[in-house]
Amino acid sequence: MLDGVNDVILDLAGSPWVYLVVFAFVAVDAFVPPVPSESALVALAAVSVSSGDPDLLLLGLVAVAGALVGDNTAYGIGRRLGTDRFAILRKPKAVELIERAERELDKRAATLILTARYIPVGRVAVNVTAGATRFPYRRFLPLAVLAAVSWAAYNIGIGVVAGSWVRDNPLLGAAAAIVFALIVGVVIDKIMARHRQSSQDASDRPTS
Repeated sequence: MLDGVNDVILDLAGSPWVYLVVFAFVAVDAFVPPVPSESALVALAAVSVSSGDPDLLLLGLVAVAGALVGDNTAYGIGRRLGTDRFAILRKPKAVELIERAERELDKRAATLILTARYIPVGRVAVNVTAGATRFPYRRFLPLAVLAAVSWAAYNIGIGVVAGSWVRDNPLLGAAAAIVFALIVGVVIDKIMARHRQSSQDASDRPTS
C-alpha cells in the first residue's frame, strides 16, 4: 500500500505538468488562502531529494513566479475594489491586519510586506491594502520580488532538509517536511504576536 502511494507521488513529481500545478497553486494562494501552496512546495522539494524530480531550481523559479503573479493580482484587486468586498477580509484577524497595514505601510513597508508573505491571510490583507491605499507600485514591486524569493527558498529549504533525513521514503520525507513547516509557522506566529503586543504596550505607555 505504502509503495503504491510512493509511486503516485513520484509519478506526479516527475511529470512536467507539476510545474504548472505549482505555479497555479502559488498564484491563487496569494488571494485565496485555503489553497495549500506551502504544503505542496515543501512536499515536492522533499520528494526531489529522493528521486531527483521535480528539478529544485525550476521548482523554485516557478514558485517565485506564481507568488509574484498572485501578490500583484492582490495589489491590483485592492487598487480597483478596496478591502471591504471580500468576506475573508472582514474576519476579525484580517481586519486587524488591514488596520495595521494602513498604519504602517508608509513607515515599515519592507518589514510588513516581507513578513506577510509567510502568513496566508496576512499576505492577502497586506497586499490588498497596499493597493487600496495607493501605496506606490514602484516601491511595492521590488519588495514583492524579495518576499517571493525568500518565501520560495524557505519552503524548498525545509523540504530539502526533511527529505535528506528520509531519502528512501519520499512519502515519509514529504510528511516530515510538512510537519516541520507547520511547527516553524506556529513559532513564527507566536514570535510576531509577542512582538505586536510589545509594540502595543510601548505605544500605550504614557510619556513623561
